[in-house]
Amino acid sequence: MKDNIHPTVYKAKLVCACGNEIDTTSTKGEVVNVEICSSCHPFYTGKQRFVDTAGRIDRFRKKYAKFSK
Repeated sequence: MKDNIHPTVYKAKLVCACGNEIDTTSTKGEVVNVEICSSCHPFYTGKQRFVDTAGRIDRFRKKYAKFSK
C-alpha cells in the first residue's frame, strides 16, 4: 500500500449549538461545531415545532399576486 495517501484521523468532539457534546472520530479536526444534533433535532426528539404556514402562504400570495395571469 502507498504511504501518506490517507487523511489524518483525529479523536474529535462534536459540539452542537444546543450544548450537547459527542465524542467521535473525524478528519476535519479535533473540535467540530454543528448546528443540530440527534439530541435537538425534531425527528429524533419527537417534538414538532409549530411553523406559521398560513402566514407564509398569505405573504407569498400577496407578494406574487401581481404576476398571476
